[in-house]
Amino acid sequence: MPGDGLCRTVGVGLVGASDIASPVWLRECHGQVVTSRPCPVRAARAAMDEMPSTRLTPARSRPAVDSSRPFGAHLRMNWWKPLLVIVVPPLVMLVLQVLLYLVVGVVEGSDDPMAPTFTPLKFLAVNISVGVAGVLAILLLAWTARVPWRSLISFPRTFDAGRLVRYLLGAALLVGAGIGVVALVAPDAPGWTGFGVTGTTIAMLVIVLLSTPIQATGEELMFRSAVLPAAASWVRKVRPALALGLVISSLGFAVVHGSTDPWLFGYYAAFGVSTGLMAIISRGIEAPVAFHVANNVLFTTVNTVMAGGEGFAIDRSTDTGDASLLILAVVNIAMVLLVWLRERCTRTGE
Repeated sequence: MPGDGLCRTVGVGLVGASDIASPVWLRECHGQVVTSRPCPVRAARAAMDEMPSTRLTPARSRPAVDSSRPFGAHLRMNWWKPLLVIVVPPLVMLVLQVLLYLVVGVVEGSDDPMAPTFTPLKFLAVNISVGVAGVLAILLLAWTARVPWRSLISFPRTFDAGRLVRYLLGAALLVGAGIGVVALVAPDAPGWTGFGVTGTTIAMLVIVLLSTPIQATGEELMFRSAVLPAAASWVRKVRPALALGLVISSLGFAVVHGSTDPWLFGYYAAFGVSTGLMAIISRGIEAPVAFHVANNVLFTTVNTVMAGGEGFAIDRSTDTGDASLLILAVVNIAMVLLVWLRERCTRTGE
């Protein structure tokens, strides 16, 4: 407080008992020292200016990607956001598939566009719908959780194309061996009618080679890149979180395949658990994408050339599965072991 006229400030004192003392200005006016209380607003401002800066960080500003946690359990988000990721993309996939089936029915002049037998265009419609849903799942999760989309592909490392190629070669060998064993042990189980090559066969093979990798990748994006970490965010402890993410993503994967047969449903769930473990072990989706692509491309190719020159149907109704699916489950387990061994050697080398 500056001096005014014959008065000037000479210091600051305290008035009152020690526990409730308040500061006052000591002013000398006409030779006498008098007290005057400062303006409360100025006093408050001065006290705030002298306080150290202790800006608090709100909970919502914490990083949504937790670098201390493994891939598959590395996201933080509000409890309701995983529900969107779990429900919306599969619904979009279903609606888009139905719409594309109707369009194909018009193009082909089909009386029953929803018939289970695949034509080249219907197979393309399925693959496109799954691929679109997979991309939607990634974009939806990245937007709702406010995380970089790349962190949903691999984390904490970056995407590795070399990993994808190596795992693709290993998966092709394992899946090919599994198909051979099924052909020898249970040749009637897959529903093959006989070898045949026609114009329909050639068209189907082209569609399989060009679009099935999109379909397989779309399912991995939807369930392993999106649903797995989204569901795991509901639990803070790492192992229970990963277990929950595996269960929900695998059951969701089995449900969207629409099988009422317990053997088939169990196999799809086991396939989901296996690819989920591959993603967690390898800290990314290169391994599950490679296995899924090899599995779908090889099986669909064999189904196409063994359909007697016609389109083939996939029957997932009750009593269509059997114990031969255990052979394919062993292939899944073998791929998980391959990924574990490969990643262990890679980390040891680092």
